[in-house]
Amino acid sequence: MSGTVAIRRLTADDHNELLALWNAAALPCKPEGRDSEESFEAQLALPQIHYLGVFDDGAMLGSALATHDGRKGWINRVAVHPAHRRKGIGSELVHACEAWLKHCGIGIFACLIEGWNETSRELVRANGYEEFEGVTYFTKRTRPDI
Repeated sequence: MSGTVAIRRLTADDHNELLALWNAAALPCKPEGRDSEESFEAQLALPQIHYLGVFDDGAMLGSALATHDGRKGWINRVAVHPAHRRKGIGSELVHACEAWLKHCGIGIFACLIEGWNETSRELVRANGYEEFEGVTYFTKRTRPDI
């Protein structure tokens, strides 16, 4: 890293670099569906959605998505490029998401992490999150690409 690292809110112009980061970080995505350019732009326009990126001299090193339902905040899609892991970038993103959620009046933060993703599980544990094993996740999709 060069020392000119900054966190900022993502814009529509960041879409391709975001997908490249997610691919490099092995974070599953659906570029023909919910992660398409059109869907990304629509999400950016919603007030309860906040995409963040960590940049070093213009290159995206990490990303995160904070959302809320007015009651509970969610931090998802945290990704750090493999070449830049273990440098605190993930924690910076989590803290930035928490700060935005607090600004929105949200005081409960949660993360959904798939069981195979031990890296993300370690990250949130290190940032004070407790694993809650009493929930089973259900999903129903209107289309397979979302």
